[in-house]
Amino acid sequence: MKLHELKPAEGSRKERKRKGRGIGSGNGKTAGKGHKGQNARSGGGVRPGFEGGQTPLFRRLPKRGFTNINRKEYAIVNLDALNRFEDGTEVTPELLIETGLVKKELAGIKILANGKLEKKLTVKAQKFSSAAKEAIEAAGGQLEVI
Repeated sequence: MKLHELKPAEGSRKERKRKGRGIGSGNGKTAGKGHKGQNARSGGGVRPGFEGGQTPLFRRLPKRGFTNINRKEYAIVNLDALNRFEDGTEVTPELLIETGLVKKELAGIKILANGKLEKKLTVKAQKFSSAAKEAIEAAGGQLEVI
C-alpha cells in the first residue's frame, strides 16, 4: 500500500446535501422545507423548549432550592498532593498553578485534609480546613492565610 492509494473506509465519508440546486437534485425549489408555514419562512421556527402551546417541560417541573449569586468557589488542593514538594518549600498559589496542581485560582485556594502530609512545608492559601491546619502543624510546617 502506498500513500496515494489510501482511501477512507467505505461509508465513512458522506457528501453534504446541496439544497435548492434544481428539481433533479431532489432538494430543489422549496429546498426540503415544504410549502409555506412557519418553518418555510426565513427566520422561522420555534424557540428551544417550545411544545406547540402545551405547557413546556421546564415550566411543568417544580422549582426547588436557591442559588446564591455571591457564592465563592475555591480551587481545592488535598494534603497528599503537597508531598511532591521538597522539605522547607514555600507553597504559594502561584507555585500550585505552575506545577499544574490547580488549573485556575478561582476565588482562592482551599487546602483540605485528604491524605497524609509527610513534608515540612510553609503553605500560603486563602482557606484551610481545620483538620488540614492540624495536619500541617503536626508535620512541622507552617501555614499562612493570605
